Amino acid sequence: MRWFPIHNQMRFLLLLTVLSFFAACKKGVKQKEDELYSRHLQRHVTLTIIATRPPDEISDYNLLICNDGQLLNRLGVQAVTDSLYKKKRLLPLIIVGIHAGNRMDEFGIADKAGKANEGGKANHYDSFLNNELYPYAKKMAGVRKFKSVSIAGFGAGALSALDFAWDHADKINKAGVFSGAFSRMEKNIAPDDSSAYGIMYDKLKSSRKRPKLQYWFYAGQAGSPDIAGDDAKEIYPYTNQVIEVLKRKSFIAGGDIVFEQGEKNDIKTWRQLFPEFLEWAFGR
Repeated sequence: MRWFPIHNQMRFLLLLTVLSFFAACKKGVKQKEDELYSRHLQRHVTLTIIATRPPDEISDYNLLICNDGQLLNRLGVQAVTDSLYKKKRLLPLIIVGIHAGNRMDEFGIADKAGKANEGGKANHYDSFLNNELYPYAKKMAGVRKFKSVSIAGFGAGALSALDFAWDHADKINKAGVFSGAFSRMEKNIAPDDSSAYGIMYDKLKSSRKRPKLQYWFYAGQAGSPDIAGDDAKEIYPYTNQVIEVLKRKSFIAGGDIVFEQGEKNDIKTWRQLFPEFLEWAFGR
C-alpha cells in the first residue's frame, strides 16, 4: 500500500484496512504487513505492524519503532507482546518494524553521512523516520500524539536508533540498543587507531544537547551478530565507551541507563532479552 501519492479511493481503502486491523486486535495482539513509499529513500519500505487491542482512550497508545523489522518474526515479537499484554504487564502498544534496505548505507549517523565508511544515506533514513514513518504511524493509530515513543535496533540498526533518538528527543523517549555497531569510524581514521572510539562516541562527547532520554543497552563479548554485514568483534568495548560518555554527562541520572551484558551478539540472545526490553520500555 503506497503512502505517496494517495487518492481519495486509496484513503478510503486505507481507512477500511486500519479499522479492520484494529477491530481484529480486540481479540488479541495481531500482526500485519504494510508498505510505505518513501520519497526520501526512493524505495518502497515494507513494514511489519504488531498491535495490542485499542485502549479505551486512543491517546494511551504507545509506539515502538524497530529498525531491522525483518527480524521481528525470528525474534517472536508478536507472541511475546501478546503474552505480556494478556498478563497485564504491558501498556497498549503499536510496534512498527521497518524492513531494512541497504543496511550499511542507510544505517549510520545522520549528520556524518558521507564522512563515514558506511552510512552514506543515513541523513535520508533520518528524514524518512521523522517526516514519513512517524506521521504514518500516527495516522494509522488515529492519534495526534502517542503517550510515549521508543526506538530500537540491532547492530548497525541500533547505531541508527540511538542516533535518531539523540537528534529527535522531542519525539523519542527511550532507545533500545541491541549489539550496537559503535566501532564505525570516519573515513580519515585509521582502523588500528586505539585512541578512536567511533563516530557515535565522538558525537555524544562533543554534543551540547540535553535530551531527556532513557537508554537500554545489550552487548555480548563474543560471537557474531546474526545480520549480514555487521562486525561483532568490538561490540562490547565500544558499547561500554558509549555508556561511559553518557554517564559523564551531568544530566544523565543513574536509572536512565540499563546495560545488559552477555556472551554473544546473535538473534537467539536478542530473542531472550526482548521481553525484558519491552517491559522496561512499556511495562505497567
